Amino acid sequence: MAQFDLQKHIEQGVEKIVTDTLKATLKNPRESAFMAKFAVSSRKASKTRLKFEQEGLHVPGFLIASITSSCNLHCAGCYSRCNNATVDSAPVRQLTGEEWLKIFREADDLGISFILLAGGEPMIRRDIIEAAGKMQNIIFPIFTNGTFLDERYFRLLNERRNLVPVLSIEGGREITNQRRGEGIYETVTANMDAFREKGLIFGASITVTTENVEEVTSREFLDGLIEKGCKLVIYVEFVPVTEEARHLAPGEKERAYMESAMESLRSHYDEAVLLSFPGDELAMGGCMAAGREFFHINSHGGAEPCPFSPYSDINVKDTSLRDAIASPLFHQLQEQGILSGEHVGGCVLYEKRDQVAAIASGSDG
Repeated sequence: MAQFDLQKHIEQGVEKIVTDTLKATLKNPRESAFMAKFAVSSRKASKTRLKFEQEGLHVPGFLIASITSSCNLHCAGCYSRCNNATVDSAPVRQLTGEEWLKIFREADDLGISFILLAGGEPMIRRDIIEAAGKMQNIIFPIFTNGTFLDERYFRLLNERRNLVPVLSIEGGREITNQRRGEGIYETVTANMDAFREKGLIFGASITVTTENVEEVTSREFLDGLIEKGCKLVIYVEFVPVTEEARHLAPGEKERAYMESAMESLRSHYDEAVLLSFPGDELAMGGCMAAGREFFHINSHGGAEPCPFSPYSDINVKDTSLRDAIASPLFHQLQEQGILSGEHVGGCVLYEKRDQVAAIASGSDG
């Protein structure tokens, strides 16, 4: 069996996302013009990452940045609240807008092309999103519940096309409101209509569970999103962070169904980019977190393997993003084979959280 080439996989993955997005935006002149310009920046970033690779530093193409621990919703089974990463009390010691801008600039210098803004609810931090808009070499998908969108935000998104809101939805009205709160489906879909009317690109994020997997992969559901102008659909497997929610985690049956559905949907739709996480980990040599293809910076600056694995041994407030990528925790997770193996739901690191915690605390026995 040929050895898996991670760097090649990352370059091909980034190139495909850029190419597919450019194709999906051809009917939107402003968006298409931005994507064509970004394609040039992306190729330059790929060369930068390759240079670092040759020097012995592996730079992933993606970063997840949780820019706040605040959120106005209490979604059922939310991993962030279950991990106490999102709280109702006033946040303390979170990174400032200037500190995040420094991280974004370092990411640009390292050749990172995509930074996913998460939370909490990231649109609470307008200052950070405005700072991100200045970094035109990086695309910032903003994973949002959609409740903070207003005319001021629409103007910003029109001016800064590298900011791409990704609205969370669980399927139709009933299941979305059941998980996210009464009236949220109506708010989200109304904002989708506003994006279409204003000619702005947006995406949708869907947490896949045993209860909604068939609905959210149906052509009827996808047709509805694309009719509203959605250009990016991201499916994320539900991670059971409590025993009560374990039944919602996709098993082998659901994963097989999902794999078949994604193949069919991608062949049918060319006006939207369809992504699935974690996807086929076996073909990728295991989980892509901990700096293999992405890593996570929490709202306080801690560098973590991923949002579902809230353990850190280094903080970007005290060091550089480059040092964070090469953290001892990430290195040991990669070297000890923690990122591979069978697991329930979308996160092997959550399944092996005791081992990850032991390594992070300096006691990997």
